[in-house]
Amino acid sequence: MTQTTVAGATPGLGPRKGLRGHPWLTLITVATGVMMVALDGTIVAIANPAIQKDLGASLADVQWITNAYLLALAVALITAGKLGDRFGHRLIFLIGTTGFALSSGLIALSGSVSTVVGFRVLQGLCGALLMPAALGLLRATFPAEKLNMAIGLWGMVIGASTAGGPIVGGLLVEHVNWQSVFFINVPVGALALALGAVILKDHRTPNAPRSFDILGILLLSTAMFCLIWALINATDWSWGSARTLLFLAASLLCFVLFAAWQFKAREPLLPLGLFRSLPLSAGTVLMVLMAFAFMGGLFFVTFYLQNVHGMTPVDSGLHLLPLTAMMIVASPVAGALISRIGPRIPLVAGMLCAAVACFGLAYLEPGTGTPLLSLWFALLGMGFAPVMVGATEVIVGNAPLEHAGVAGGLQQAAMQVGGSLGTAVLGAVVAARVDHLLPERWTAAGLPQVTPGQAAQAADAVQVGVAPVAPNTPPELAAKISTVAHDTFVSAINTGFTVAGCVALLAAAVAVFTKRGANAGAGAAAAHI
Repeated sequence: MTQTTVAGATPGLGPRKGLRGHPWLTLITVATGVMMVALDGTIVAIANPAIQKDLGASLADVQWITNAYLLALAVALITAGKLGDRFGHRLIFLIGTTGFALSSGLIALSGSVSTVVGFRVLQGLCGALLMPAALGLLRATFPAEKLNMAIGLWGMVIGASTAGGPIVGGLLVEHVNWQSVFFINVPVGALALALGAVILKDHRTPNAPRSFDILGILLLSTAMFCLIWALINATDWSWGSARTLLFLAASLLCFVLFAAWQFKAREPLLPLGLFRSLPLSAGTVLMVLMAFAFMGGLFFVTFYLQNVHGMTPVDSGLHLLPLTAMMIVASPVAGALISRIGPRIPLVAGMLCAAVACFGLAYLEPGTGTPLLSLWFALLGMGFAPVMVGATEVIVGNAPLEHAGVAGGLQQAAMQVGGSLGTAVLGAVVAARVDHLLPERWTAAGLPQVTPGQAAQAADAVQVGVAPVAPNTPPELAAKISTVAHDTFVSAINTGFTVAGCVALLAAAVAVFTKRGANAGAGAAAAHI
């Protein structure tokens, strides 16, 4: 192999000729693959009721369809990033794309829930290969002065795909079938694979890792599994239950053992020296806090729109268009701004904007109209878009090029942990508020007394905004129950959004410690075949 320095790919990206390794074509290629993973994060939730009905699944089975994917994705991200650093991000991206598309098609052909869950695990593992490899390819292909713009456009695709999932999923389930939600990934994956085979260039660094830290992989995977599993089940088990505490303790122990081992390993999975960089550490914490506020808050927005306002999944997705549109517009703008003035000011301003939106949503009422909702959703998109772009660049750009894949996996893992933590913690906050408020409001409204078992069932329903109205209930009584249920739920999510706003303010404080990637300039200029 001949070493070819691509330092000529400077500010204008003009010296590159041909398709192979072209920066903007590389961006289009990796964005096409990443779009599948981002879309899958929200599109499947819309299909779950249809899957449950068609396959005769229980509620627990349907939860596994989501949780199996989330677990596999979160557990494998950092290891997948290491694979890219070792074997080349091009190869890992192509393998991940192929596996994701094939597993999606196999899910659509499945005739049982157990088969769907099994292939969802495979899909999550392949998605984990895709995400860090995409960032590694961008880091190696774009020169420093263009990297932020590229990541901005990459973040725009992720934001649009994530927010557009409910709309696309609703249309497909309503007009085709639930299988089409998975079949759609097959042609998209085939396109990404074809583009990747022609366009992507295999960048390597002379000091790329040559071995695997097997013990490190086992310890980190176990730690991540126990953490995410505890967060997923904390609401059902309760935070103080023995099972929750056992998994959290096991996760902590494995993280400690993993950290101790990384200092001894010859080629550690996650070099802890990366965290000597204060900006990289701040960027990682910022990503966790951002995902906590964003994913945790958005989780309850969908319940509010569908169960309180009575919208269909498609209608609720359309009402989130201000958020989607603002992320599409703000991401590349944020990338250009960060390239010009650095990430600190845009990141601080973005999280302050998100905090304002969260505190605004904390004043929701059951009858809040579309214009005010659109304002808060637009502010959310405007606030989170710079963080999606800037925190990614801070983490990946402050890592040495030979660890770009691990840094990309770290960024995605931080987002998964933050999202799971936000959903679990805010879910616990909302549940606690409902349990506290509902009995008093039920009695004050003069509603019939219920047994403890019925009260528990009613609270479970109200926690997701559903009015516990029994069949054949007189209309006047049903209306009164609905009013109490919706008022209680909205009061509870107001508290949840207040917590999310406080987390966003904390994230703004953390963003003060970020700065432009110290190693970003080692990207396209240092990469070689």
